[in-house]
Amino acid sequence: MRLGINGFFWGQEITGSGQYTRQLVHGLMAIPDGPECLLFRPKSREVEKDAVALGGKMQERFLSPPLPLTENLSKLWFEQISFPRACLGQGVDVAHIPYFASPLQAGSRTVVTIHDLIPLILPAYRGSILVRLYTQLVVAAARRATAIMTDSHSSKKDITELLGIPPDRVHVIHLAAREMFKPVRDSERLNMTRQKYGLQGEYILYLGGFDRRKNLKTLLAAFASMDDSLRARAHLVIGGHLPQESSPFFPDPRVIVERLGLQGRVSFVGSVPEKEKPALYSGATLFVFPSLYEGFGLPPLEAMACGTAVIASDRSSLPEIGGEGALLVDPDDVHGLARAMTSLMEDERRRRELAAKGLKQAQRFSWQKTVAETMAVYRSVAASY
Repeated sequence: MRLGINGFFWGQEITGSGQYTRQLVHGLMAIPDGPECLLFRPKSREVEKDAVALGGKMQERFLSPPLPLTENLSKLWFEQISFPRACLGQGVDVAHIPYFASPLQAGSRTVVTIHDLIPLILPAYRGSILVRLYTQLVVAAARRATAIMTDSHSSKKDITELLGIPPDRVHVIHLAAREMFKPVRDSERLNMTRQKYGLQGEYILYLGGFDRRKNLKTLLAAFASMDDSLRARAHLVIGGHLPQESSPFFPDPRVIVERLGLQGRVSFVGSVPEKEKPALYSGATLFVFPSLYEGFGLPPLEAMACGTAVIASDRSSLPEIGGEGALLVDPDDVHGLARAMTSLMEDERRRRELAAKGLKQAQRFSWQKTVAETMAVYRSVAASY
């Protein structure tokens, strides 16, 4: 089988689509009888410097429009013109677009991964008129795709209901935490992480984005309503790239901290390098993730894989991912979240039991399984014509 992969997000591991593409490509390379793969990427000086000697059955091809275009138009040209033409010209059997942007006119059997339908579900994420037109384009293209892969049964339900696509064309393939996410017991490594981020004593951790659906305002309000003795005992540690200024879409949590009088009890540690996340997760007393909507929800799974007790929202895909390994709460219930955090902080035995269940739950997911199930979809699509 000759497989073409849209590599637009290849060098952007800070994004979920970038991480997914890289893990998938490396997983396919590890299969002895895997497909012959072509990774198509937009051409630029910066991208070419990032060229990777993939070798074996994986090769890179760089594509560019015939004339200079704006950044957005270049992306659109790559997705709708360059990529499908290249797949046709290179004799690709199956074309895979690992994010929500398949070509409307595809020259190959097309598989698209739709991680979520946030722009269709959450009004605040619909953007400008041009963004909405783009969303309409990729929705129409998805309806023409040979097969759709998605990260959770929750997202499959959204796709079948909102896009009107028959359920048998939508394949649920769960993601997984990478193998690096495992419990860190090395005291020296844990202490080095604490020293780097200025952490002392116990801490409750949040790691993720700051857009409004992440619901940091509820987490901060819940932390503020906890008993003074518990807040004195444990810091709330918030990791991630903070917004440069507060806005309705990206509310700055530092503003909320000041309003609630939590200065000195909440630590903002900024973006955390991937290699340091396992120790940061492992050292936490609790990991809390009150998101209003997730197509999958990787941070709670990573925390569970590191042996940390997790409290997560009971919305969208998070109950499916957390299973019995996470304590699920209503993300709109400030006092309910505060009670959940309090109960686990005060009951070490219950906290350890939840952490053990979470570790077991996380072990149900693996990238080997993800890649194997993805290959099954490729083979089915290749055999469908």
